[in-house]
Amino acid sequence: MKYIKYIPVIILLLFCNSCSEDFLELTPQGAPSSDNFWKTEADLIAAVNSMYEPLTWDDMYGRGFFWFINVSDDMVTGRVKADPDKMKNFICTGNEGYTRNIWANKYKIIKRANDIIVNAPLIEGVDQEVKNRAMGEAYFFSGLMYLDLAYRYGDKAAGIPIIDRENLLEFNLPRVENVMINYEYIEGEFEKAAELLPVFNEFGPMDRGRAHKHAANAFLAKTYLYWAQHDPSKYAKAVEAADKVINSGEHALINTGNPNEDFKAVFTSANNWSSEYIWSVVSNTQTGSILPGVMFENKGWGKYNGWGYYQPTKELYDEYEADDARRDFTIFKEGTVFNYFGEDFTWTQTSNNVTGYMFGKYTEPFSDKARVNPNGDKPTCDLNVPLMRYAEVLLIKAEALIADGKNGDEPLNMVRKRAGLKPVSGATMVDLKHERRCELAGEWSDRHFDLIRWGDAEEAYHKPLHAHDNSEVWPARPQFDPSVHHVWPIPPHEIEASKGVLIQNQGW
Repeated sequence: MKYIKYIPVIILLLFCNSCSEDFLELTPQGAPSSDNFWKTEADLIAAVNSMYEPLTWDDMYGRGFFWFINVSDDMVTGRVKADPDKMKNFICTGNEGYTRNIWANKYKIIKRANDIIVNAPLIEGVDQEVKNRAMGEAYFFSGLMYLDLAYRYGDKAAGIPIIDRENLLEFNLPRVENVMINYEYIEGEFEKAAELLPVFNEFGPMDRGRAHKHAANAFLAKTYLYWAQHDPSKYAKAVEAADKVINSGEHALINTGNPNEDFKAVFTSANNWSSEYIWSVVSNTQTGSILPGVMFENKGWGKYNGWGYYQPTKELYDEYEADDARRDFTIFKEGTVFNYFGEDFTWTQTSNNVTGYMFGKYTEPFSDKARVNPNGDKPTCDLNVPLMRYAEVLLIKAEALIADGKNGDEPLNMVRKRAGLKPVSGATMVDLKHERRCELAGEWSDRHFDLIRWGDAEEAYHKPLHAHDNSEVWPARPQFDPSVHHVWPIPPHEIEASKGVLIQNQGW
């Protein structure tokens, strides 16, 4: 099954649940519909490919939920933007233009996945192996989309709606009783995906970027880790799922023994498919995630139209140990030299930058102008943006072990060793929190929700954030209420469209 990148027409009628007789009479001959689709292997492959195309949308993994990650103490919004500022200050409504459509977009992909799971077994003349892999990819996407939604909108008071595959015509569903029900459902999706999918090393070049067995197991481990805040028995399950990835022998940290180069190497297009790869947004100079450009200096010192939104804080910079090889690559500051369009360039703060720092993780493609989108308004590049990498799997295992009263030194110290740091003995949650923050800063791992699930958000957000010179760039946020702001508001237009079936999160 070839990874056909982003089919121009995504089988528009495939995802309609029903059509009237009059409408069917008006369907142009040859156009796909619920009657003439789901007949061939080509139909099935087209349906599977349709799940991948939305990953590149700006409000999915270009920025999307990164606006929620941006509220953390690791970064500030470098330019005045009313909607993101409201989110960061916890005075948003859910109607902000940057995030209001993500709920619906996630459910669109869930709908596409459900259609595959229901219809793939019924297609005649298609090899069972092809069907299994198609359904494995669908189960993976279903699990991932539900996970993205569940922890951001669901809690003990109410989960998020689960679409019934036995009745796909019924899509206006109430929220489930609590988020633990969601996690249980997600568990089943990732387990089925892992059962049906091949390992990544079985893929040829044309199929790289497709869902694979260990991506499913890695996100299953993350599901258990998040579930464990409500049910501590899930820590052991998180270790078990992480070990399926770790013990497979197919993934490893890039670690040649040169800490100053190894961590940098993770974020190069040459290593898009390295042993550390688990799951990324496949990107190139025309399509993909715009996050590298969004992290880049606004207007790119007159050479390129970076957008310069997310800027590191002094609090993040100071978290690093002085000899941590990750610090000066993760965070650029005055005097940092990097290759910019073929020349050595010394980073300098401009009027667009408020902290005196810039995230450096995604700058490697900017060494060659031919590797970034010539349209600076859509600053994609040939670096795949990681959504899950092997280092996070190790840290998930370490956290689950430590939180469960066991020893997590081994996986934690594997990450520290690659960073050129001395090992710790008898690692505590303090050590784990430090390591996770330093390793995954500026990534989709979601520092904000880490603070939420650790119970640290109130303390963190009641303090101001600072620039490199210790000047205040974001005031303290005493309005943060952990009983309300541990989840985000469901977009009000979704509640309105449900005619009261959906209930808003308490306090929003």
